[in-house]
Amino acid sequence: MWLGRDVTVSPLAVLVGDADGELRLGDRVTVGPHCYLQGAGGIRVGADAGIGAGVLMLTAVHAETPPGAAITAAPLRYGSIEIGEGCDLGVGSILLPGVRLAAGIQVGAAAVVRGEHPAGAVIAGVPARLLRMRGQGDWAAGLQSQPPHRRAT
Repeated sequence: MWLGRDVTVSPLAVLVGDADGELRLGDRVTVGPHCYLQGAGGIRVGADAGIGAGVLMLTAVHAETPPGAAITAAPLRYGSIEIGEGCDLGVGSILLPGVRLAAGIQVGAAAVVRGEHPAGAVIAGVPARLLRMRGQGDWAAGLQSQPPHRRAT
């Protein structure tokens, strides 16, 4: 396991390293509470990435089994996860083995992410899909910049 400078790991986050895998968090990465990063297949997170509360990163799954066979008896299959610099993983998102997120991707809350996604994409859904590119809209534009109790009266 390797942690860069100024990494924040919130309470109740679980980072599972593995002698054969790699778990690497770049400088200034923030890991929210209740996250689970399972590094058996390898996880690399670029600098300045945010990992929201409850995010799951899974780098191993059981192989397919025929009907009637126990799924848990099947061998494991591994795929590393790569998160580019400046990405933001929404609350409760799930990243499956083999995910590759280029720099600056925003992942929506509760998304289930597979595969590769291009730099600057906004992805969400189950399964996650491209919604738009960053800079092409801002759903939160109508929200306030200060919490209600801090606004001047």
